[in-house]
Amino acid sequence: MEAAAVPAHMIGEKAGILAEDFDLTAVVDVEPLPPVVTSDDVVGSKEGKNQNGGEIVLGRNVHTECLEVTEPDANDEFTGDREAYMASVLARYRKTLVERTKHHLGYPYNLDFDYGALGQLQHFSINNLGDPFIESNYGVHSRQFEVGVLDWFARLWEIEKSEYWGYMTNCGTEGNLHGILVGREVFPDGILYASRESHYSVFKAARMYRMECVKIDCLISGEIDCADFKIKLLANKDKPAIINVNIGTTVKGAVDDLDLVIQTLEESGFTHDRFYIHCDGALFGLMMPFVKRAPKVTFKKPIGSVSVSGHKFVGCPMPCGVQITRMEHINTLSRNVEYLASRDATIMGSRNGHAPIFLWYTLNRKGYIGFRKEVQKCLRNAHYLKDRLLDAGISAMLNELSSTVVFERPRDEEFVRRWQLACQGNIAHVVVMPNVTIEKLDDFLNELTEKRSTWYQDGQVQPPCIAADVGNENCACAQHK
Repeated sequence: MEAAAVPAHMIGEKAGILAEDFDLTAVVDVEPLPPVVTSDDVVGSKEGKNQNGGEIVLGRNVHTECLEVTEPDANDEFTGDREAYMASVLARYRKTLVERTKHHLGYPYNLDFDYGALGQLQHFSINNLGDPFIESNYGVHSRQFEVGVLDWFARLWEIEKSEYWGYMTNCGTEGNLHGILVGREVFPDGILYASRESHYSVFKAARMYRMECVKIDCLISGEIDCADFKIKLLANKDKPAIINVNIGTTVKGAVDDLDLVIQTLEESGFTHDRFYIHCDGALFGLMMPFVKRAPKVTFKKPIGSVSVSGHKFVGCPMPCGVQITRMEHINTLSRNVEYLASRDATIMGSRNGHAPIFLWYTLNRKGYIGFRKEVQKCLRNAHYLKDRLLDAGISAMLNELSSTVVFERPRDEEFVRRWQLACQGNIAHVVVMPNVTIEKLDDFLNELTEKRSTWYQDGQVQPPCIAADVGNENCACAQHK
């Protein structure tokens, strides 16, 4: 076969993108290749209002740049044109991933992992459908790895093997959906209480399950306001309480005071048999056990369930999570399924059997000592970022038990998208994860201060006052600095 000419834009892109033995001259330009998405491709749309009355900026409509699936030509099997085209598409996509990973700061994902040793398992369709503790007739599963991971988390949260039930979820949202569902099954007429800073999946659960939901006010830190919580509990003393406790809120990384929540319930006349507590520990639920003087999340306290994400602090190429609850509670939810020869007690039916192996691999490699070192590094780097922002005259806040640095929202949406910052109203945040180095933070800070000098250079526009979000002492606006 005579190879087609190499498109000009592909020349010189072999290094770091294609395999050593990939024949660059075999790339056939039979269809237009997708453009490499760079930091400059940051057009957004606006829809709706945020909590401060400003416009909510949405991302681009992906339909305008989707990769169409087309039927193979009759002679593709012989010419190899389609294989060459798909190889070139994937090569350019990999280049995009490398570029976007370099500028990722706003979302709590640990991108520093290497699972090359597990590549040998990607040829198998591993499915842990059904209960992780009861083997299904489907034999290609990884339950032995999953239960090993669950036992590790059970030890972390201090509950005996015989007293817990759990499973590996597809994400943190599924953990919240399951924990709140168990609470609803234990107390069918219960009211769901959640702070306004809770993850959106908590309020999604309330809508899905048709539950009455009461939102609780928050302190400046983002922590639940137990004074407001008590007022709303006393207004509904006739119904059981189902409470979502945040072990690190989405935007500010605030940790709700679990002991104070329990004390507030007791003082309001709720005995332990009239409330169910679900702890949403998506990110910080795995970090807090390794922080000195941090309060403990433990089943020795009257909690019903805890969930964490596996792809956040641990790091995993696919979203996943862990949900642990008490054995006594799961029996109200589970049903035997003859078709599976197993028990149905999970949200999803089929479940990713590769994810437990990834987590088992990392937990074995790092262990408690490795995680403790990574947590200390994250907290140290988060303090570095907060101090540098304040030194530059930029409003910033860092909660005591958190690696989430909150600061004034950049004026330029292109800058926001370049660094993939999460924003809400007048604030944005950086989540300092194990893959976020001092060098990366310096690059971000240097670019932010340079851009900021142009945003406010003429004095006609002033940096926003975010005292209502971070407190007067952390606000560097003209009024508070």
